[in-house]
Amino acid sequence: MGERTVRHWIVRLAPLLGVVALAALILAMGWNRYLSLDTLKDHGEALHAFVADHYLLTLLGLTLLFALLTASVIPGVVFVTVAAGYLYGTWVGGVATTLGATLGALIVYGAGRSALGEALRARAAARPGLIQRICKGVDRDTFRYVLVSRLIVTVPFHLINVAAGIVSAPLRPYALATFLGLLPAHFIYCWIGAGLNDILSVNEDPDLRALFNEFLWPLMGVAFLALVLPLIMRRLGARDPETAA
Repeated sequence: MGERTVRHWIVRLAPLLGVVALAALILAMGWNRYLSLDTLKDHGEALHAFVADHYLLTLLGLTLLFALLTASVIPGVVFVTVAAGYLYGTWVGGVATTLGATLGALIVYGAGRSALGEALRARAAARPGLIQRICKGVDRDTFRYVLVSRLIVTVPFHLINVAAGIVSAPLRPYALATFLGLLPAHFIYCWIGAGLNDILSVNEDPDLRALFNEFLWPLMGVAFLALVLPLIMRRLGARDPETAA
């Protein structure tokens, strides 16, 4: 019986354990050394040539890498999003990274539905607080709650994923709301990356004015998502996920 229980846990947690192992490998290889503008400046031409020669394969690799980064909370998600815009453009990069982020969220969601989720569910019930309020919100209206949470980012990303798994939220509305809610921010960061591509192609050391002119509208988009959109959502009657009972 004990052996069957151990095997059951291993099977249920296999995806999460695989993510942890890959994350440890990436960190051990010195991943953080490549998270800089210098990487794009020094290797941009070679990266563009490689992407042009292996477009679909590299796009698939980008999506899977982003899923891994999202699920494991490895630093570098924003940089990779910008780099995706730099290499693939605003639209393709935005969709690919959003799809990867959604897959990563689904991995954590799956962990929440596993035996690990049973322990988390018991803990949430015993200690009322933020996670329990999030669970109630997700359980009450999965699509609307998750969509608002992703758009105005008032609740930590993975708390939503875990809570959705704990309450066994319907997969389809949860995944669709995650994808649609993340898409605007990913488009904006990829827009910045595409602008960076334009700047570096004509100026290896752009000055502050060039950066400001190129990134003015994308940065206004970030400000809109962070400051204006929450106010609009509340005026339309969308309650703040963090305070929803």
